[in-house]
Amino acid sequence: MKRRLRLFCLVCCALLLPLFPAGAAGTAQNIRVLLKRPGFTDRADLYLSGAYTVAWGGSEAAFRDGSRVTAQVRDGAIILYAGSVSFRTGTQAVFRRHASGAAQTGLRFVQDGNLYPGDLTLTVTGGQLQAVLTLSVEDYLPGVVPYEMSDSFPLEALKAQAVCARTYALSHIDPARAWDVTDTTADQVFHGVSAANTNAARAVRETAGVVCMSGGALAVCYYAASNGGRTELPGTVWGGRDNPVCYAEGEDPYDLANPESPVKRARLRKDGSGLPEAVRAALDSAVANAVKAKGFSEDPAHRRLSALTGVSVSSGDLTVTASWSGRRFFYPEAEGDELYLLETPTPAPGAPAPTPQLSGWTHGGTVTVALPLFPELIRSLNLSIGGLDNEIVTVVEEEQAFRLEARRYGHGVGMSQRGAQWMAAHHSMTFDRILAFYYPGSKLMVGGTEASALPTLPAALYATPAPAASPTPRPTLMPVTGALPEGAWLASVEGIADDSSLNLRAEPNSAAEILMRLYKHQPLVVLEACEDPLWVHVRTDAAEGYVMVSFLEAVSNAN
Repeated sequence: MKRRLRLFCLVCCALLLPLFPAGAAGTAQNIRVLLKRPGFTDRADLYLSGAYTVAWGGSEAAFRDGSRVTAQVRDGAIILYAGSVSFRTGTQAVFRRHASGAAQTGLRFVQDGNLYPGDLTLTVTGGQLQAVLTLSVEDYLPGVVPYEMSDSFPLEALKAQAVCARTYALSHIDPARAWDVTDTTADQVFHGVSAANTNAARAVRETAGVVCMSGGALAVCYYAASNGGRTELPGTVWGGRDNPVCYAEGEDPYDLANPESPVKRARLRKDGSGLPEAVRAALDSAVANAVKAKGFSEDPAHRRLSALTGVSVSSGDLTVTASWSGRRFFYPEAEGDELYLLETPTPAPGAPAPTPQLSGWTHGGTVTVALPLFPELIRSLNLSIGGLDNEIVTVVEEEQAFRLEARRYGHGVGMSQRGAQWMAAHHSMTFDRILAFYYPGSKLMVGGTEASALPTLPAALYATPAPAASPTPRPTLMPVTGALPEGAWLASVEGIADDSSLNLRAEPNSAAEILMRLYKHQPLVVLEACEDPLWVHVRTDAAEGYVMVSFLEAVSNAN
């Protein structure tokens, strides 16, 4: 039986509780983030803000504020280049922050890009660099909240998001693993910290340490962009019976009222024109069966849909009812009446066989078909929103058509970000009331918030003689040989800075997997333009993929 959500007003406990197993009470827990979004391959460029040391084996070196370090994999080991010196660190290099006079301490992977405020461990894995950032949860959240929920959202909605993100992060800390979370939607998007996201930073500060608890443990606070007007239980979405007490199933009028909640619409015209092929084929088959039972002509030219009379959605099916018309064969009798027969009447002895005649169009009745909405039909109707095949579809009857409306972007479990936005903006609801609505079986508590003090940089490191000078590596360019295929042309990577790179991707879009980095002056064979005119299909002798054409310049292929 479906239950309406219960709305509880939770009181945030002001006591400092040792909720987190690691670290002393009052100290913020560290989290380890696997960095995938920067797209490291066999090279990473690091711009250091504040003092750092790097350790490898039994050695250690120091870098001052403002240093630029390039990490390059050579022969299975990491070589660090900083100015005119180099360090060979083996298969791992650990960058650790130290106290300094810098306003911010962290790393950037693009000059003037977002700050990653933590310690960085680089490890060679399969010839590529794997990066894991270790930082306090409170430092992590300003790099999550404005990318999971826009910085322009109301402050109370951002606070609710901060509590959800903090609770999710802390509940996923697992010392037995090599990292706790990734920086992608597989966990929570973490994009480093930007000073421009002031509202999100304030939301993190003003909810410092606040988490959702359920059953004496950290709750698992799922959230999504829009639930389409109804919250779901975890077990309904992902299967099984795991439905923690902090969740409930029910209507969400706030998400439904928000005009920014995604909605897609399609119309099924009542005259039957322009129907999706799957719907028309099912109705035609139903009518074909009906004409046999009612003595109508079985010739497809002698039957047709008259009108759609009803459309509804239930249990994942689209049910369509339509009226139809057909033509019958009949045999006139002597009195002139028309006698419709399924079989030819037996003529009198010596009389010629009767000749059937075809009637005019006659109403035949109605047929009803039920078709599964997911996955093919909802996509053919262009109603798919998030690609999860769990949209909520409703039907509104208009004068000329039945209008289908699809809502929900995401799994629908826990907090709706669009619902939280509407609650805060139009109902003046505070973050604790928002969380009570979406997690009615939870309560708020406060844990550690104070960051551990950064260690002081050992003065002796500055006095250590520098390693022997070595030039910063110039990236090796891949060869391009052989005759050009028909229609192909030769290009060179030129539209980037000397110290930058161009991503070669597995598909022609900026969200696709990065195969490798291409450096300035890399020659490429452009095989063809893509459907998206911003992208082209390219190859070298060693690699093949897709790049944005705006970064290329044509090269004469004359020998």
